[in-house]
Amino acid sequence: MSISQRIDALPMTKSMRKILLFTGIGWLFDAMDQGMVSGVIASVGKEWALTTAQLSLLGSAGILGMILGAALSGIASDRWGRRAVIVWTLMLFSIGSALSGFAVNYWMLLVCRFITGFGLGGELPAASTLISELSPKSKRGRNVVILESFWAWGWIAAALIAYLAIPQFGWRAAFLIGAVPAFFAAILRFAIPESPRFLERQGRHEEANRIVTGMEREAGITIDPESPMAPDPIAAQTTKPAGLFRSFTSLWSRRHLRATAVLWVLWFGINFGYYGFVLWTPSFLVAQGFDLVRSFEFTLIMCLAQLPGYLAAAVLIERIGRKPVLTIFFAGTALAAWLFGHAGSTTEVLGFGCLLYFFALGAWGCVYSYTPELYPAEVRGAGTGWAAAFGRIGAFIAPMIVPVLYSVYGAEQGFIAVFVVLTVVFVIVAIVVALFGIETKGRALE
Repeated sequence: MSISQRIDALPMTKSMRKILLFTGIGWLFDAMDQGMVSGVIASVGKEWALTTAQLSLLGSAGILGMILGAALSGIASDRWGRRAVIVWTLMLFSIGSALSGFAVNYWMLLVCRFITGFGLGGELPAASTLISELSPKSKRGRNVVILESFWAWGWIAAALIAYLAIPQFGWRAAFLIGAVPAFFAAILRFAIPESPRFLERQGRHEEANRIVTGMEREAGITIDPESPMAPDPIAAQTTKPAGLFRSFTSLWSRRHLRATAVLWVLWFGINFGYYGFVLWTPSFLVAQGFDLVRSFEFTLIMCLAQLPGYLAAAVLIERIGRKPVLTIFFAGTALAAWLFGHAGSTTEVLGFGCLLYFFALGAWGCVYSYTPELYPAEVRGAGTGWAAAFGRIGAFIAPMIVPVLYSVYGAEQGFIAVFVVLTVVFVIVAIVVALFGIETKGRALE
């Protein structure tokens, strides 16, 4: 049996659960930083008397870093390994967050947020690729959705920090708390293994065999040491990883054209929609007449709705498949965005906001699960990274559109206009996935 076949034959082992937990904690810290940005933007805006345009640029600086980080980290993970990229990008993210806490002016904060975004954007594609490659095919989709569910816990932690710490200690304290992952990165270096599929691709067969054998031993599976280990016919073709240009062009070759086109629409749409409302939620609520502390409280309640959204996605993705779940959750997000934009009371704002977070974050889990499954090993990291990078362009554009709509339509009608635009975007993504998406449920990665 090849390394890939042996991984696919495994049940969930103790090692796999530990890897999922430790990688998920790193993911949690990333989410905590992004979650705090929404509260920090509102707080910094008040303290430094920033304009709406300046606030938009502050939100977009981190996104620009994420675009570059995602594109380069995908190629780096195909060359140097998934684990190495996860550890070093987490360190960079922590340094950027710590420096943000000491920013003396607006421009320094912009640069620090770019550095933080570079690290964050680089880690997420590498982490989802690692979990996808370490998981058996029957649990692969569920495991990546569970990994993404740590994002919800990070946002809950961020909402608590914004609710409890920012009003009391100021926004600088929030950024300094975000620097904690630097210490955790050292632990990750020794707590998680490299992807055996990646190692086999690099010709490091003994290392790959040692990792899989350990997991098999935990599961009570014994492999006859006398029987020869069959190399994966694809992974055995050890080649040098493609460079920046070659990896990009290969994604648009005839072989990968359909997958890449669908993924780029998918990533752009969910980033545009997500960052079009999530980072702005406290500011939206303040503009609707809620005070800053109350807006943080509402955001915290909405974040709790992410958890059942992830749970539903994790259960459904292995039962009915990737395409149906993605289509359902994007359609649900579109409906929730429309309802939230037309909410007429406090109860409706909170209820529809929870519905929006439920579907949007469930969709995110499916996107991260689906993406690595569409590419072979030699371009899996690059394919995931480039899709994430292109998606972040949507995240960069969305915060800039918000103030434009507000200035054109005014505060009340601008609020409605924002969510009408988001509704249209989510509907388009749902249609593209339903018509052109490739089902990957139950398929071997190689």
